[in-house]
Amino acid sequence: MDATELMIRHTVVGLIQANCYIVGSRRTGEAICIDPGDEVGEVQALAREMKVSIKKIVCTHGHLDHIMAVRALQEETGAPYLLHADDLEIARRMPASAPRMFGRHERPSPEPDDFLAHDDTVGVAGVDLKVIHTPGHTPGSVCFYTDGVLFSGDTLFQGSVGKFDSPDGSFERIMISIMSRLMPLPEDTVVRPGHMDQTTIGFERRHNPLVQQILEAMRAR
Repeated sequence: MDATELMIRHTVVGLIQANCYIVGSRRTGEAICIDPGDEVGEVQALAREMKVSIKKIVCTHGHLDHIMAVRALQEETGAPYLLHADDLEIARRMPASAPRMFGRHERPSPEPDDFLAHDDTVGVAGVDLKVIHTPGHTPGSVCFYTDGVLFSGDTLFQGSVGKFDSPDGSFERIMISIMSRLMPLPEDTVVRPGHMDQTTIGFERRHNPLVQQILEAMRAR
């Protein structure tokens, strides 16, 4: 795939300010939407600005701030929706969580049309995303990789990692995921996280305190 063919844009949606990404092909006009967490109108406006049609919807994990607009976006586009099977029950809890967290009622997300698995490739014409299963923030958390860009969801942030102290999370699992599956990526890999600003794998190797803690423990063995 020609990297110059790719267009990557994002919009920040919802009260928790989640990053929703659209990855599209200049050549074909087809696109994948990653984590439509809210504000479907903003997501569709971005797609129109990019001159692409959303042909697939994928979510890095099942938390409500990453999936709340899936139903509305699917109704507008007809695009199939994909999620890792290990987060299916988390996604099903979304209607019960929304009133408590946001003071509003939401319709249930649709059931996934298919499930994501490690090393899968999710594609539309002109765009291919490699699936990297990174459990820890949730059991079914995944990242997507294409042409030197990693969409890290809530697994890896600039100088930090995703929340792991919920009943669904695990510090040990998220650090194993980061160290074994993300840190081996090339240093210049651009990391586009689920919240806040982008970073690179090289920066996180050198400056992320939790990554440094694990590296020092490994060196001490």
